[in-house]
Amino acid sequence: MTIDNRLPADVDSRAAELEEQLTGEAPHRTVSMAAPSLRRGPAAPWQDVIVRRALFVDIAAVMAAVAFGYVLRFDRSIEVDLFEPRGGQYVLISVLLAEAWVLALGLVGSRGPRLLGSGREEYLRVVRATAALFGLTAIVCYLVKFDLARSYVAVTLPIGIALVVGGRWLLASKLHRERARGDFQRRTLVVGARDAVIDLCRRADRTHQAGFQVIGLCLPGGSSIASPVDGVPVLGRIEDAAAAARAHDVDAVAVTASDGATPQALKQLAWDLEPTGAELVVVPALADVASPRLMITPVDGLPVVQVSPPGYTGAQHAIKRIFDVVVATLILLAVSVPMLVLACLVRLTSPGPAMFTQQRIGQNGKPFTLLKLRSMRQDAEAELAEMLDGDVGVFYKPKADPRVTRLGRFLRKYSLDEFPQLLNVIKGDMSLVGPRPQVALEVAQYDAALRRRLFVKPGLTGLWQVSGRNDLSIDQSKRLDLYYVENWSLLGDIGIILRTTREVLFPSGSY
Repeated sequence: MTIDNRLPADVDSRAAELEEQLTGEAPHRTVSMAAPSLRRGPAAPWQDVIVRRALFVDIAAVMAAVAFGYVLRFDRSIEVDLFEPRGGQYVLISVLLAEAWVLALGLVGSRGPRLLGSGREEYLRVVRATAALFGLTAIVCYLVKFDLARSYVAVTLPIGIALVVGGRWLLASKLHRERARGDFQRRTLVVGARDAVIDLCRRADRTHQAGFQVIGLCLPGGSSIASPVDGVPVLGRIEDAAAAARAHDVDAVAVTASDGATPQALKQLAWDLEPTGAELVVVPALADVASPRLMITPVDGLPVVQVSPPGYTGAQHAIKRIFDVVVATLILLAVSVPMLVLACLVRLTSPGPAMFTQQRIGQNGKPFTLLKLRSMRQDAEAELAEMLDGDVGVFYKPKADPRVTRLGRFLRKYSLDEFPQLLNVIKGDMSLVGPRPQVALEVAQYDAALRRRLFVKPGLTGLWQVSGRNDLSIDQSKRLDLYYVENWSLLGDIGIILRTTREVLFPSGSY
């Protein structure tokens, strides 16, 4: 990536040339000897909308939390009236705390338009701001020797965090739905080598949550390329990135891997973009690695990204095992009676046992016996080869399987046939969350990358199950499974379990 050390005035000139090429008309030019303005361009209107939404949610959540804390602290049993000194003090404290809380959430940047809807980092900033505010409050109360009621804090703090995070989650869900419809997108110019640019464009098209709408490309020798790439127009050469950003009013310029992407070139591009208001997004040549595994360390002014290795053993896995046993036991106790009823219905509606067992491959290639409520005819296994006609892939599951019984279709639609696998989780063969357990015939077809699925225990549910299930392509299913293996976390497991509950109640892609 070669970017000349041009003055911003040259950027204006190149933008005017691009405008002339597009419109066929020469724009009005005014020669000025004044110093270039460093004022950033105005924010996109949709950014103001989502920031106002977040502010409203924060105010409502914080006010509800402090009001709830006040009511619980000064209820009738304590007999403190609103206008008595003690009660009146806490009215003032509640008002000041609510104002400071909303201000703190803004100071840490949790309402930044680029952060809203991003997930983990947004929630972490909410928690950090809240913890810092209450810590500072405790210090001030200690210094002025004011005995702040511990019960008031004990109620207000957790309820406030829960309400703010919950509200932000609802806002993020709404934003993701709107972005899936094409709204609230960042107009993005992608710059770099052809293959890297195509890969980023396809990823942005598959995932709308980040809100990157690619409107053009800048490629090496781009000015000589007449046809679009993957349907996206080529707006110029790599050297024209800043001018193209200004001419086409983009919100972001994403720079991918390129031979010329030197630190000096990227710095110059960032300088050239300052007057436009567009943000610079640098895309490293590193895919499917979650942010908790990344750490940026400055080396003489150069940001170096360190990638920690994925953890397949250790204390986190011990905690995961305890979590699996406790939660699986509680769920099993809750569904034991419905599971017995379903087992009886299986026996009554088709000949054969209620339980279906099958050998599957578990962690490190160790086979285990999988338990399920039978959803097929008794002789279904013998008919598999004939039905598939030898065409058995790594992820095979026919949409219209004639072996499935009428009751079995209902069980599969709502994943009720998988209740017995809670016993597999308690036994230790499986985890609540993990890749789908597969048979030996499928595992035998794994390549070197796909064999990494065996580094963790297979799961009762997983990332691909809550992302489209069997409606996903084979490549998407593989990528999601490998992403989970490389980046799993206990917090992520809890999120997948919550999303699984929604999938069970409102199923999609299950058959």
